[in-house]
Amino acid sequence: MSINAENMLNAIKEVKEKARKRNFTQSVELIINLRDIDVKKPEGRIHEVVELPYAPKGKQNKICVIASGELALKAKKAKADLVMSRAELEAIAQDKKKQRELAQKYDFFLVEAPSMPTVGRILGKFLGPRGKMPVPVPPSAPIEKFIEKYRKTVIVRLRGQPVLQCRVGTEDMDDKEILENVQTVLRAVEAKLKRGAKNIRNMYLKTAMGEPVKVKV
Repeated sequence: MSINAENMLNAIKEVKEKARKRNFTQSVELIINLRDIDVKKPEGRIHEVVELPYAPKGKQNKICVIASGELALKAKKAKADLVMSRAELEAIAQDKKKQRELAQKYDFFLVEAPSMPTVGRILGKFLGPRGKMPVPVPPSAPIEKFIEKYRKTVIVRLRGQPVLQCRVGTEDMDDKEILENVQTVLRAVEAKLKRGAKNIRNMYLKTAMGEPVKVKV
């Protein structure tokens, strides 16, 4: 499959033109339909964490940091959405409702490495099915860089059907920024496919509430 930048830019422009005015900024989403993929086999279970060149504007990924001491202080300074200590996590070890709410509310969990077993024991059963695997962070790591990275990261995964869908921007972003984000996702996906681009049937772009626009190949 060969998609040149001009065709992708045309699709991005068409998506924006067709988007009806809403009282919120819509996300721009990429839909990739695959072929010759058996989602039940290990090679068909795609789960990629992709850092985009440009963070989508508007609604950001929500980051939960589980840490203590200086790392926790740095995480608060870096404006993590939630900073929890291991003791606070242990306090909800018997409360499945709070565990479920935590897993639903936050997109990424950055965890001080020594606390990884605790997070796995308490939250693993809720994070796993959602594809939100906790990210270990060394106690001396620059947590602000981790937070910056995961603000502009998307998860691309198959959910039982040979279709991948993820956010690649927002309608108020520059077309070329969205283009670079799309290209980054495509490179990551093609690298995981057994036949590369030949496993891609077609692609569409759409706004959250808009009609899909097929990308010309």
